[in-house]
Amino acid sequence: MEAGWVKVYTSADFFKSELVRQVLIDHEIDAILINKQGFPYRIGEAEVYIHEGNAQKALEIITENEL
Repeated sequence: MEAGWVKVYTSADFFKSELVRQVLIDHEIDAILINKQGFPYRIGEAEVYIHEGNAQKALEIITENEL
């Protein structure tokens, strides 16, 4: 992971992490999803990362939307 990115969300549910990523993008916050779930059993987590300068705004959006 490049410097300047921070993790703002982690879930064992890939689709929930994707939903969080998309909501952040809809609010004009660049977000990426890193899927750390193993194949074929989907054990592990999916993580959402954003630029550290947007961390506070992103956490507020996640909290407001109860994601």
